Amino acid sequence: MRKLFALIAVFGMLTFGASTMLMAQENDATQTETSMDATMTDESTGTDTLDENAALEEAILDDPTILEDESQIASTSFHAALKQKFIEGGALWMAPIALCLIIGLAICIERVIYLNLATINTKKFLGQVEESLNNGGVEACKEVCRNTRGPIASIFYQGLSRYDQGVDMVEKSVVSYGSVQMGLLERGLTWIGLFIALAPMLGFLGTVVGMIMAFDAIQAAGDIQPTLVAGGMKVALITTVGGLIVAMILQLFYNYCIVKIDGIVNSMEDASVSLMDMLVKYNQKH
Repeated sequence: MRKLFALIAVFGMLTFGASTMLMAQENDATQTETSMDATMTDESTGTDTLDENAALEEAILDDPTILEDESQIASTSFHAALKQKFIEGGALWMAPIALCLIIGLAICIERVIYLNLATINTKKFLGQVEESLNNGGVEACKEVCRNTRGPIASIFYQGLSRYDQGVDMVEKSVVSYGSVQMGLLERGLTWIGLFIALAPMLGFLGTVVGMIMAFDAIQAAGDIQPTLVAGGMKVALITTVGGLIVAMILQLFYNYCIVKIDGIVNSMEDASVSLMDMLVKYNQKH
């Protein structure tokens, strides 16, 4: 799991760095293409526009895949618009917010994978343990626990390993190792909570800086004009929106992890009680 988390984090950071380096180049290319399109539009006549529309309709009738190409262009335009807003928000303020999203998502994905692997069919597992206990004894139970993944099987194995010391020792071992498994399940949630709180704070910091920039422009010009304050206000609004979006995305993953942990903990407690009942019955028979 640690190698997976590291791989995801490194890949996200490399992707973010490459995208940041290409943003300025793509922005210049987009502006050049826009100016060329505007010049060509001014030189064209109304007759040429009608001819182009008629030719486009005939082309669509002959090849319907043109519409699919247009939808791909629209999605590409959305991606370009997103990067444009990133630039307008200011790389100095948007980069930390994007970094919070990348690292936070890496931790969330690692936690989701870990918690899903830790979830097992508790009823089926208890049935296997009871059957092995009745047929093969404690050693057979330990073998079943050893071959089963998840915290419940680990807790059972630790308790059964101390069966020769008495049922009371088994109960203490189950309780102690249950706390250890709880810590493993909740590992990483503190970092997710940190990024949930940090992303909006960075956005609000960009908001304050943007407002300061706007007032500095007003003071330097000695007059209030919309064009003077537009740049600072844009930085203020974009950074705030970015921070809130990152916090909402990570909050969804955080709540999902909390729900999964609660379910696993409840299963651990119920299974531990069932194990103790099985051992008491087994002692009575033997």
